[in-house]
Amino acid sequence: MVAGGVPVRAARRNAPPREDVLAAAMATIAERGLDGLTMAGLGRQVGMSSGHLLYYFGSKDELLLQTLEWSEAALGTERRALLARPGSARERVAAYVDLYVPDGARDPHWTLWLEVWNRSQNAGPQERERQAAIEGAWHRDLVALLAEGVSRGEFRAVDPDRFASRLRALLDGFSIQVAVGLPGIGRGDILEHVSEFLAETLAG
Repeated sequence: MVAGGVPVRAARRNAPPREDVLAAAMATIAERGLDGLTMAGLGRQVGMSSGHLLYYFGSKDELLLQTLEWSEAALGTERRALLARPGSARERVAAYVDLYVPDGARDPHWTLWLEVWNRSQNAGPQERERQAAIEGAWHRDLVALLAEGVSRGEFRAVDPDRFASRLRALLDGFSIQVAVGLPGIGRGDILEHVSEFLAETLAG
């Protein structure tokens, strides 16, 4: 089999580590946005042809999804560390929110997340399951944190699963506005709104 005019064995031998390709893709999105990410341009960055990249990833959609999964793995490590640190559940919910919310317009992780979900309209069941797994990890961690706060008496007796769904819907709605650069709302506004919401709804 030949990939991009080069035997597959040679392509495998000369290919950079997968993580290097995904890191380069994420860096390109951060620097130039999604419009600046092309298979040919990415290939030049990592020393591969666009044909080699297509051999390894199959399509740009798959490259984007794997880049999102790679980015989420790093965020997941950071999220689990902050949720495991000492302190009140209330403080750790605030840290969760801070990690969740985009840094500002064109935040690269949120830009990628929005693109992957936009493309998911044509995705197959396996790709949708992988996207659901990303969302599920954020949801489970928040549910566990809320349940801990309820059991300690820091929060009133809410249903952790239902409350987590509502809180994440609120975060997503605000975060999308910031990520796409709508005027009139910024990261600080989100944090203030969510802080007020949590004080009004979770006070024990």
